[in-house]
Amino acid sequence: MTVASTLRRYRDAVDQAPMGTRWGELVGFNGLVAESIGPDAKIGELCEIDVGKGDAPLVAEVVGFREGRVLLMPFGYLRGTTAGARVRALGRSLRLPAARAMLGRVLDAFGMPLDGGAEIAPDAWYEIEREPINPLRRAELDQVLETGVRAVDTLLPFAKGQRVGIFAGSGVGKSTLLGMMANHVSADVIVIAMIGERGREVGDFLAESLGPQGRARSVMLVATADQPALVRTHAVHAAHAVAEYFRDCGKDVLLIVDSITRFAMAQREVGLAAGEPPTSRGYPPSVFNLLPKILERGGRLRDSGSISAIYSVLVEGDDMNEPVADHMRAILDGHVVLSRDLAGRGQLPAIDILASVSRLVSHVATREEQRLIQRIKLLMSTYEASRDLVDMGAYQKGANPLLDEAIALHPLLNEFLGQRPGDHSSRADALARLQDILVSGEAVA
Repeated sequence: MTVASTLRRYRDAVDQAPMGTRWGELVGFNGLVAESIGPDAKIGELCEIDVGKGDAPLVAEVVGFREGRVLLMPFGYLRGTTAGARVRALGRSLRLPAARAMLGRVLDAFGMPLDGGAEIAPDAWYEIEREPINPLRRAELDQVLETGVRAVDTLLPFAKGQRVGIFAGSGVGKSTLLGMMANHVSADVIVIAMIGERGREVGDFLAESLGPQGRARSVMLVATADQPALVRTHAVHAAHAVAEYFRDCGKDVLLIVDSITRFAMAQREVGLAAGEPPTSRGYPPSVFNLLPKILERGGRLRDSGSISAIYSVLVEGDDMNEPVADHMRAILDGHVVLSRDLAGRGQLPAIDILASVSRLVSHVATREEQRLIQRIKLLMSTYEASRDLVDMGAYQKGANPLLDEAIALHPLLNEFLGQRPGDHSSRADALARLQDILVSGEAVA
């Protein structure tokens, strides 16, 4: 390093260093948002609020302005804080320590350990809210991402860099399916964001759904339901930042967000508290502005690794047309629907193949595989259209050759689509088995 470059580096550091401290005074609090006169801070900047003698200051984020006052949303609870408490601007936004040592760890929304281990020694610092990928840096999504789930790998194949939603109501097996994918997916690193879950469910997911094999190559970021709304939203942004770090290291990353609906609910709390007008079902405009920006952070780069993303969408009242589900379905590269009816019949994972779509089938499946998928879906839809007649015994064999084949194939196909969490097979083996089922069904029909 030359003397000139060293001097330039020091000069730039001096230019960027704060020459003074910016202070403000707390004057109001409405339960979610604190109001202060000053400091001269920007939206997204972090501030510290004095909460009392002997206690560490509480960190808050600037979320807006109202009538000359600064609106702050704290990352904790302001119990014990008094009017007139000092507010100090920190001059930076929220960033995350990123390092390979994150693998196998459970962290909070700020990258701090929840598992009792040592703090992460950062290899780099990543801003949690980063710009989406430049479209011209994106590579074509033409490589298969094997998940280890037969129904997905054969009939709804994913691509590396694809963004997919798992749409499900409560108690239909969503977490089990996500755990199966995390254990068997053909990715280098798994980043899992658990948003708005009960504390018990975090431990259950680690022990039962993820297991030691999946955990060894995973980073889990957790923001439970009892934490402030801003912390829950930041956990989603932080998970994307961690995924981007490993992608920039050249890794193929699978990002799992469970669930993006709870992120939207948390952002609804933030937006309404900051004064945004409610729109559809009370969601403010910021929710529907943020969702595509978040999803565009995934993808495959020409000169680096990839981020394949799976977002679970909690469908309220099993209504697939509620605002968040409808918006997500429009901007995703595919969706997998879990059916309560199928789960009630004992088929797990309860994937409704006919209601699910992978928009990149033509990019990752050969023409032969596409013909197989189309034939299987035709037979499944034929059976479902006549299910009542078949169940009542009103259908006479021979009246419809296509339905005869569908009836013969139905039990074999149900057995194929069902899969226990510990089961695993390669995509090639699963496709060969599906082809054998189709041939045997034709022979019986």
